[in-house]
This record gives sequence, structure tokens and C-alpha cells, in this order.
Amino acid sequence: MKQSTRRWSALAAIAVSVLVVGLDLTVLSLALPTIASTMHASTGDLQWIADSYSLVIAALILPAGLLGDRYGRKKVLLAALVVFVACSVWCAYSVSIGELIAARAMLGVGAAAVFPMALSVIPVMFAEEERQKAIAVMAGAIFLAYPIGPILGGFLLDHFWWGSVFLINVPIVAIALVAVTFLMPESRAEKRPSLDFPGILISSAGLTAVTYGFIKAGQDGWTDAAALATIAAGAVLLALFVAWERAATRRGGGQPLVDLSLFRLAGFRWGTILMTFVSFAMFGLMFTAPLYFQEVRGATPLGSGIRMLPLIGGMLVGMTAGSRLSAARKGPSGEPLPPLLNAKIAVAGGFGMMAVGLVIGAFTGLSSSMGFAALWITLTGLGLGIAMPSAMNAAVAPLTGERSGSGSALISAVRQVGATIGVAVLGTVLSNGYSSQLDLGALPESVASAVKSSVAGGVAVAKQLGSSALLDEVRSAFIHGMDIMLWTCGGIAIASALLALAFLPRRSGPGTEGARAVGGAGGAGATKPARAPEPARALREPADSAERQRAQ
Repeated sequence: MKQSTRRWSALAAIAVSVLVVGLDLTVLSLALPTIASTMHASTGDLQWIADSYSLVIAALILPAGLLGDRYGRKKVLLAALVVFVACSVWCAYSVSIGELIAARAMLGVGAAAVFPMALSVIPVMFAEEERQKAIAVMAGAIFLAYPIGPILGGFLLDHFWWGSVFLINVPIVAIALVAVTFLMPESRAEKRPSLDFPGILISSAGLTAVTYGFIKAGQDGWTDAAALATIAAGAVLLALFVAWERAATRRGGGQPLVDLSLFRLAGFRWGTILMTFVSFAMFGLMFTAPLYFQEVRGATPLGSGIRMLPLIGGMLVGMTAGSRLSAARKGPSGEPLPPLLNAKIAVAGGFGMMAVGLVIGAFTGLSSSMGFAALWITLTGLGLGIAMPSAMNAAVAPLTGERSGSGSALISAVRQVGATIGVAVLGTVLSNGYSSQLDLGALPESVASAVKSSVAGGVAVAKQLGSSALLDEVRSAFIHGMDIMLWTCGGIAIASALLALAFLPRRSGPGTEGARAVGGAGGAGATKPARAPEPARALREPADSAERQRAQ
């Protein structure tokens, strides 16, 4: 197999690994009602089934990056996939709620390493001129899970038992395991980083506390004392973690868990922030559109997934166009030429297109057509496809092969916390907008409470009572809340476009600020500028490069 073919085949296998982690999140939401009825699970049980996964990821995502740099990113990715597939089977055949929660937590152990390891190999495997395209493939895998999850999950739940939604991971991960084993080159830091146990404990506790606090605030309200106290405790722990890492950097021979000096680089700093804002803004679409299709338009989960396909169409067009326009070029004599579209303009333009789509969606009414929904979803996907790869490339570009695992884990950790905050904040915006439009004074308190709890509860009550007036009121109230949320997301997209124009570098790569970055702390701070071209060496000779690194 040609080296170029092998390299892209390996990337495809890694992208499949990322896709399966995303699928697990989307299909679970479809299975929760069935799990509740089959296993007699309470609302609290269902929350822990979902949240145990997120909390474990938050706790382990930074240590996973360090392990990849120390022991080998391929080894850690393979181990994570084995854990993930084994725990998927465990989830499928769990016989009690407690067992299912434990299985989901262990599933998070595998998921915590997949995305950081997947992202970390891009600087090692691909030279700068191909990196934009490689990142577009990875970004596509991340967001492809959102429409595919409901389509697959809806089909499986219609024909099999609830555990089948976990078993779809098995054949996909099996393919990824074989492909990663035979196609992906091994890589690790030239100087193995030490295990920063205090940093691991403090960061894990801080990220877990912040994540749990925002989840609890989204569920119980922003005045909940326990939620606010947990968020505050997590913030204090993360501040302590930053202080510890800085002290470890200053100590002679010390080596921190993560290289916080990366945040001094504008490309990494703003690329990571804008990637987080992409996730934050996209939650409005990913969370509300399926509810809109199912509860307002009466679609099945499968039909809801099919109606989300315009998002993928727009995203693929945006990624293809954006990657070609933003890719590094070579002149007739091989001299490097600037891309047709620099990172600043690409990210700002993508966010601007997202804002257009989200704002159009904010004008949705009870009588709006499916064509109208397809229009604004397609525009939002188009903007996402342009903005996401360019923002991700800006963040990844400063990472060389020395500590790309810990650097990628840092990016993933920030995105994880940002997504959790997005769920909590935007979920509150939707809930408040929905409940503010309901006039339920004529209903008994218990019935009114069920209607206010969610649009699904309101639709179920209206159908049970046979009240078309209540059904229209519930659906109109949800659309009102959805419109407010989409306005909010559109505002986030506009603010992100302005931030990109103001602060994102026009170009960022290993040959510029990146050579000063990764490994710049402590004992590894001595990453030599000569390490910057490492992706090109791995590009030409991935197998030989792997053998050299193992020999070191």
C-alpha cells in the first residue's frame, strides 16, 4: 500500500473511532424512555445513566493525553477502543440500573482517550499543507454522529430491544481496531513526560466538579445551592491546578501535566476558544431540532434523523470548499504560497454563515414548512463546515510531535467543559421560554406540572386529554422557547465571528509560533525547533519513524 494511501486510510479508521463515541451520545437519548419503562428507572436514574459518562470523561481526559505522550498514542488509542467495545457490550446486557450506570461510567474511560488521541496524531502524520483536509475529515466525523445517531437508533429501537443501541458500537469499533493496528504509525514524545500525580488528581477533581455543577444547575435551576457550591469548588480546584502546573514548569527538571504556555500562542488560544463556541452555538440546533421535528411536527426518531440530513449536506459542502480555499499551496517551482482564504477570514465567515442560518431559524412559527427548516439547517451546516476545521487547525497547528497528546487533551477538556456549560445555559433559555408562554390555570396542579416539565410531557398530556387547544399551546410555547434559544446561538456566532476577526492569526503553523510551543515547559521545554518539521518526516516514512521513536 502506498504511504499516502496508508496515511489517509489510517485517518479514516481514527475518524470512525471518533464517530462511534459521538454515536453513543446521540443514540442513548433515544433509548432512555425505553430503558425507563423496561427497567423501571426513575428520572434520577436516567440522569445518572447519561451523566456518569460525561463525568468520567471530564476526570480522565487530561491524563489520557499524558499517557499517549508517554507510552505511545497508538497504544493508548487501541486500549481505549478495547475498553469502549467491551463496555458497550456490558451496557447492552446490563440487568439493573446500577449495573448500567457502572457500565456507562467505564464506557467513559474509553471515550476519554479517543478524541485526544485522534487529534494528537494529525500533527505527526500530516504535513502542514495537508493538515486542513485531515482536520476536516475529523471534524466531519464529530458532527456526522448527530443525524446518524437518531437514524440508526430509531431503526434499532423499532425492531430490537434497547440494548441494541449499544451493540452498534461493536462492529464499528472492530473495524477501527483492525485499521488502527495495521495502518496507524506509533508515536510518542521523544523525552517521555513524567506522571504528574498531583496535577492529575487536582485537574480531575476540578473538571469533574465543574462539569457536575453545571449539569446539576441545568437540571435543578441556577439558584440551587449545591450546584453553585460545586461549580465554585471546581473553579477553585482548577485555579489551584494552574498554580501547580506553573510551579512544576519553574522547577528544574519538572514536567507539568499540560503545557499552559500554549495559551500564550494566539492560534492555540483563540482556535480552542472558537472551537468551544462552535460547540456551544451548535447545541441550540442539535438539541432543539430533533424535539421540534418529533413533538411539533410529529416525526418519529428515525424521521427526525432523516430531517437532520440537510445539516450534513451543508456541512460537507462547507468543509470541502473551506478546506480547498484554506489549504497551503505551492507555486510552479514548489515555492510555498499563502492560502486563498486565511484562517481569520475562514473562521469569521463560517461563523457569519452560521449566524445567518440560526437567525433565520429563530423566525420559525407553528405553520412553518419543512422546506423552511431545511433551509436554515443547511445554512447553519454550511457555516459549521467552514468554521470548525479552520478553528481546529488554528488550535492544532502549534502542536508538534513532542507533546501533541497532552496538547490535544487540553483542547478536548476545554471543549468538554464548554459543551457542558452550553447544555446548561441554553437548556435553561429554552425551558424558561417554553414555560413563560403556558397558561395552565385551569388544569390541576399535577397535570400542569407535567406539561411544564417538557414539551414531550406537554404533548403527551394534551393527547391524553384530547385537547387540541392545549396541544397547539404547548407546541407554540416550545417554538417560542426554541426561537429565543436560536437567537441566543445566533448572537454567540456573531460574537465569535468578531472575535475571530479581531484576534485569530491569519496563519498559524509549526514553522511559526508552533515551534516555540509544545514541550516548552519544564524538562521538555527544550523541544528543538528542528522538531517542527516532524509531521513531514512521518508523512514520508510513518513506519520507519515509528520504529525510531520506539527505539528511543
